[in-house]
Amino acid sequence: MQGLFRRKSLDRVTEHEEGRRLVPTLSWPHLVALGIGAIVGTGIYTLIGVGANLAGPAVLLSFLVAGVVCACAALAYAEMATMMPAAGSAYTYSYVVLGEVLAWIVGWSLILEYSVVVSAVAVGWSGYFVGFLDWLFLQHGLDLRLPAALAAGPHAGGIINLPAILITFAVAGMLIAGTRESAVVNAVLVVVKIAALALFVALAVPHFDGANLQPFMPYGFFENVDANGVKHGVMAAAAIIFFAFYGFDAISTAAEETRNPKRDLSIGIIGSMIGCTLIYMVIALTATGAMSYTVFGRSAEPLALILRELGHGWASAAIGIAAVVALPTVLLAFFYGQSRIFFVMSRDGLLPRGLSKVSEKRGTPVAITVFTAILVAALAGVARLDEIAALANAGTLAAFTAVAVCLLVLRVREPDRPRVFRTPLAWVVGPLAILGCLYLFFSLPSKTQIWFVLWNVVGFIAYFVYARGNSVLGKRGEPAA
Repeated sequence: MQGLFRRKSLDRVTEHEEGRRLVPTLSWPHLVALGIGAIVGTGIYTLIGVGANLAGPAVLLSFLVAGVVCACAALAYAEMATMMPAAGSAYTYSYVVLGEVLAWIVGWSLILEYSVVVSAVAVGWSGYFVGFLDWLFLQHGLDLRLPAALAAGPHAGGIINLPAILITFAVAGMLIAGTRESAVVNAVLVVVKIAALALFVALAVPHFDGANLQPFMPYGFFENVDANGVKHGVMAAAAIIFFAFYGFDAISTAAEETRNPKRDLSIGIIGSMIGCTLIYMVIALTATGAMSYTVFGRSAEPLALILRELGHGWASAAIGIAAVVALPTVLLAFFYGQSRIFFVMSRDGLLPRGLSKVSEKRGTPVAITVFTAILVAALAGVARLDEIAALANAGTLAAFTAVAVCLLVLRVREPDRPRVFRTPLAWVVGPLAILGCLYLFFSLPSKTQIWFVLWNVVGFIAYFVYARGNSVLGKRGEPAA
């Protein structure tokens, strides 16, 4: 049993062997852009429609609830990341604080989170890309369309979602080219994305009508199940659009590649979270006020649809173009995070060690990036946006809960250890994050909860069959820290 809970040393967590060490090239502006690039994306461009369909105009409250829970988790992440400036995010924190088997569960959950998020965003991007192509051909008088069989997965009457697969490999190529280069491109695209959202607000606000917000809460606050077994209500929507808020955890995976992690990580995590919460609330209020949620609630491109219905066809096209150009920033951020989680688990021996080699020329883990691209592309080619978003949330909620627990455990175990960033009111923020995450988890669709449990059953089997016996920490024969 002691072997199951062996822990990495907090004092040695940043020590890594040659050839498996990432190169620090990022500063705080890169991290803030990475965070905003991850957070502001599919959630506001596509999932605002999914959320409105579940909660009506009260989707505003759903965004607020999800934002508060994420804010508490973000504060916990900021303290942990500055104490342990190593790649791996919640997985690494759990390995140091809670022990190997619990770290494996968290890492396994993060694999689910990041893989499924990238797939979901790729599917969302594909919807905008296909819409943009149709508009472009129409403008030039061409009766051309991407074949339906290649534009959607089997659930939507197609065979494979080719655009989703292609964008996944394009982003993988960018990350292989270099971390800093990818971060610079990401920052430019983030500016494009924010400009497009500002345009939406400027054009939609004049059409704001309070009548569109009535009834404000048609499905109630707490979740309720309709005749088809679908959960509705503010909390049910919050559990789904929670997907729209996280992304700051991708910043923590960049700790090892940050030049001044003790300062820059907290700035990146907190700064991106505050900025994105404000953006979301403004966009959600504008959208639900400008048009009834029943019109755009089921659309794959709700913001573009709203502008078209309001008579701003050119702006609708601009939003579509911005989504096509800028949504890959979300892909890049989460794909980056996923590859680094895989990388660290491989470096620790819990996944095949051959995957954790770093390219001498580019300083990036090429093998693990290609492996991640293949896995994600396979999901994106056939997956449904709503279902995979919910499954990604389950993995994220598990990771956020673990980080909040780590925060509290370290406050008791090592109260005097220096903390560059101290979470304010830790004994309020930590429990709030834990309870909020647990509540949102049980607000997820029952099918999602079942799939998450099955995923972790498979994870436990993988741990005892492979990971435990190949753990680098176990092979060193080091006792529990």
